[in-house]
Amino acid sequence: MASEGLVRYAPHTAAIGVAATSRTTMLKEFKNFALKGNVMDMAVGIIIGGAFGTIVQSLVTDVIMPVAGLFLGNTNFSDQFLVLRAGDAAGPYATVEAAKEAGAITMNYGLFVDAVIAFLIVAWAVFMLVRGFNKMKKEEKQAPKAPEAPPREQVLLEEIRDLLKAGR
Repeated sequence: MASEGLVRYAPHTAAIGVAATSRTTMLKEFKNFALKGNVMDMAVGIIIGGAFGTIVQSLVTDVIMPVAGLFLGNTNFSDQFLVLRAGDAAGPYATVEAAKEAGAITMNYGLFVDAVIAFLIVAWAVFMLVRGFNKMKKEEKQAPKAPEAPPREQVLLEEIRDLLKAGR
């Protein structure tokens, strides 16, 4: 007996029919999922988020960290590192790049500080965005709703009552 939704095949081809049916069903489900508005909104958000991350990284690397370094005695945080093992050429190394070229193994804590600050800025921006969104949703819920119109039967009964009171 053939399964529901399956065209009758010879027994040796039944598995192929099930696979083809499930593939077309899966493709239809994927098409329905991909064409929903939420997926497109999410894709746009991811693209804009990537661009925002680039801007934040530039803000941290090119604006915030140089000013912080200036206040901390002309320190360039991106060049703060600890040599774990010297490379072919003996240290000290002026920059992370120089240490890597020499084959040294380094712990780049200055780059980590840059990444942490960039994360905090992005996290703050996302927090403010979500906070604003939640505030708007809360205001929508608190907005007074217009009273619903009474059912037609009630309106007719009120009219009859008013006519009876008037003595007609």
